[in-house]
Amino acid sequence: MSGVYPILLCGGSGTRLWPLSRKSYPKQFSKLTGGQSLFQASAQRLSGPTYEAPIIVTADDFRFIAAEQLAGVEQAAKAILIEPEARNTAPAVLSAAVWLAQTDPEAVMLVAPSDHVIADAEQFRAAVDAALPAAQGGAIVTFGITPTRPETGYGYLELAAGASTEATVPQDLAGFVEKPDAARAEEMLARGGFLWNAGIFLFSVRTILAAFETHAPEILAGVRAAVADAKSDLGFTRLASDAWAQLEDISIDYAVMERVENLMVMPYPGAWSDLGSWEAVWLESDPDTSGNVCSQNATAIDCRDTLLRSEAPSLELVGIGLEDMTVVAMPDAVLVARKSDGQRVKEAVAALKERQAKQAVEFPVDHRPWGWFESLVIAGRFQVKRIVVHPGASLSLQSHHHRSEHWIVVEGTAKVTVDDEVKLVTENQSVYIPLGAVHRMENPGKVPMVLIEVQTGSYLGEDDIVRYEDAYARS
Repeated sequence: MSGVYPILLCGGSGTRLWPLSRKSYPKQFSKLTGGQSLFQASAQRLSGPTYEAPIIVTADDFRFIAAEQLAGVEQAAKAILIEPEARNTAPAVLSAAVWLAQTDPEAVMLVAPSDHVIADAEQFRAAVDAALPAAQGGAIVTFGITPTRPETGYGYLELAAGASTEATVPQDLAGFVEKPDAARAEEMLARGGFLWNAGIFLFSVRTILAAFETHAPEILAGVRAAVADAKSDLGFTRLASDAWAQLEDISIDYAVMERVENLMVMPYPGAWSDLGSWEAVWLESDPDTSGNVCSQNATAIDCRDTLLRSEAPSLELVGIGLEDMTVVAMPDAVLVARKSDGQRVKEAVAALKERQAKQAVEFPVDHRPWGWFESLVIAGRFQVKRIVVHPGASLSLQSHHHRSEHWIVVEGTAKVTVDDEVKLVTENQSVYIPLGAVHRMENPGKVPMVLIEVQTGSYLGEDDIVRYEDAYARS
């Protein structure tokens, strides 16, 4: 019998943790509460002797980030499925089930978002083990968290009569409760019999396919077509875009979970958070005796119940006399809000999008398959970048219509192609790339290569690139 297959969903682009989480680099890939990203911590939590390699469902922009971060925790995916566009959790989960049915139709899937925090991984795996017999027997098991406060930002699960929130095996479920208002949340907490809905599921491939066949056959047909016509691309699996575009944008809760009769809930008493707001990050970050949480480059003076985070090593953040505040400083954007208004951060993102401010969606560090870069100075006709290239990686062979470039290597060695000339450029050496020259930069070494790039010209946008060859199959 095969082990449990973790299905990690990491295609989202959440905005409630702006400015750290943005469309181009969402929160699951950030280090919010420790030395690993949320995605890496999730992958490690759902690993062990009884687990297979994970199946990742993500967006095209994140495929190399996911693969690189998995390698960073010494894991490799069973498959990385690329969604052509976001269609919510029902198609995403179903795509993994349909793909897995081709090779292991009796498999059991553990579906989990990749941006949650579960402090005790061993305790959670024990809960999965306890729920496994029910899943193998044909039940769909959802995991419910013991509420610790009247939270209005979570959905709830109502247990059936006679079921216990303290049980150590799956319990019968009466139904789902949408995110309540404060009074309703208080009432449910006082009455008991309710759990927070963690959005984590355990079921067999055969069971979930049967559920979609009964309750959402049109979604099943579309996903089967998208998987059948999928293309392999550098080890990734690209789901067919034409079939995918026809799918309904719907969550797995609405599509099938609220309709099936074989749904059970596994109570989980341990600590859990979906980190859905900065207040949740504050709660998970062990506030000091004054209720303050400060990052390495932040200082609180006479503050209470306040979160201060500086995400730039060269930026010192100081709060004086603040109470119930969230202040998050990035190199290109700063958030200042009452901590209790954490659910309104998405309004800020919407306002910035309306103004077409790039900070609404673009992260200051631009992650690429070969490494990353950040802009240090931007002016009318010049730009200065720091570029880091991974060992063995290379940029595409390319040219520009509107700019020339100067490269200065500050760490490592660069292999540089300029038209017909290829040479090595070492630390403290530089090279000039004339406008229109066909060029490429590679890192032939075993350590990251760092260089400073100075661009000059009439237009400095990232779309001024003509690619001739690319190891990462980008157009």
